Amino acid sequence: MSSELDTAVTAAKKAGAIALRKFGELDLTEIHPKEYKDFVTEVDKACERSIASAISAAFPDDGMLCEEGSAAKGSSGRKWIVDPLDGTLNFIHSFPVFAISIALSDARNDLVAGVVYQPVLDELFTAEKGTGAYLNGSPIHVSSRNNPEQFLIATGIPFKEYHYLESYVSMLKEVIHDSAGIRRAGSAAIDLAYTACGRFDAFWEYKLFPWDFSAGVLLVREAGGIVTSFSGNSDVTEHHSIIAGTPVTHPLLLEKAKKHFQEHM
Repeated sequence: MSSELDTAVTAAKKAGAIALRKFGELDLTEIHPKEYKDFVTEVDKACERSIASAISAAFPDDGMLCEEGSAAKGSSGRKWIVDPLDGTLNFIHSFPVFAISIALSDARNDLVAGVVYQPVLDELFTAEKGTGAYLNGSPIHVSSRNNPEQFLIATGIPFKEYHYLESYVSMLKEVIHDSAGIRRAGSAAIDLAYTACGRFDAFWEYKLFPWDFSAGVLLVREAGGIVTSFSGNSDVTEHHSIIAGTPVTHPLLLEKAKKHFQEHM
């Protein structure tokens, strides 16, 4: 394990411990509106401070982009991309599906390390470019299912922007028809991690940000999967849409996305 991944793992676990101490005991005074139907808690902020402090101490020349505002330009060309608590609404409601997501991109903007930590289950997903993906130290691989009647597909439902709702519903109808079931966990980091280890056969969502998906994208790719935008572009950091899946499921979702989201690409 590289020093970069080791730092990310340590930071994610510390943040996970912070989250667990407050899970189920969050006071209403600790919840703040961020924008329409979007919230931040004092726990999000505490987790981010802890992660940012650990990373900046270990790699002071690196840049940083965090969901709750911690940022550093850096001089190395590398950038850490952090979601200190992905699934905040779940956390607020004591729904035990949330994760810490930490990724590192190099000077060419390639993702080179990623961690998704689900503290409730103590599941640590890790990946480094070219070395594979792992769950608690054991290698993982995307699903090998090839029968649509067995596919379990994850997605994210629009909750604060509705201009693409019709397109989403139209695509959803087709995916429901061509799969065994749909799941909406409320955490893109977990959706991608579960796709990487084969629990989900694919995942798609429109309107995401780099901190939501960066670590998960590397996990899926290192686990043998394919990740692109809805238009098929592999440089997902420049887009707000994600399709992640296997060599079987990704093309199926990509075809549907191009059909239903053409006006939004």
